[in-house]
Amino acid sequence: MIGSAIVGGFLGTVVLSAIGRAASEFRLTRMDLALLLGTTVTENRRKARAIGYAMHFVAGPLYALAYAAVFASVGYSSWQLGALLGAVHAAFVGTVLVNVLLPLVHPRIATSDTAANDISLIEPPGFLLRNYGRNTFFIALVAHVAFGAVVGWIVRI
Repeated sequence: MIGSAIVGGFLGTVVLSAIGRAASEFRLTRMDLALLLGTTVTENRRKARAIGYAMHFVAGPLYALAYAAVFASVGYSSWQLGALLGAVHAAFVGTVLVNVLLPLVHPRIATSDTAANDISLIEPPGFLLRNYGRNTFFIALVAHVAFGAVVGWIVRI
């Protein structure tokens, strides 16, 4: 089960990243997840994207392991259950994680406490990711549902 969760997490992350990148290229969102993650460790935007993708591809399989633990606790796995977990994951990400927790720990994200003369590299995502475009939460929801569906399809209990 652990091996299939890691594979599912990697493949799910590929799908999630492709959806996010395509949405950005089609100007449906301004969110750049790799940049958002990578700027936690460097100011250099080019390096930040590379580091951010690495961080994302480490986090994906870890999240898939958490999904697999849920599958194990209920005694079965399916793409439908995975998709449901992905929707819950997206709701948590869009409301609590990036709106409340990320600005507290991200060293280069603007906050309401940032002084006017401070230069922030990253705009805060805001509630339901609204600061990155009105479609951003919907895109994140679709991407996370796809991630969960891939993980649920691959993980076998």
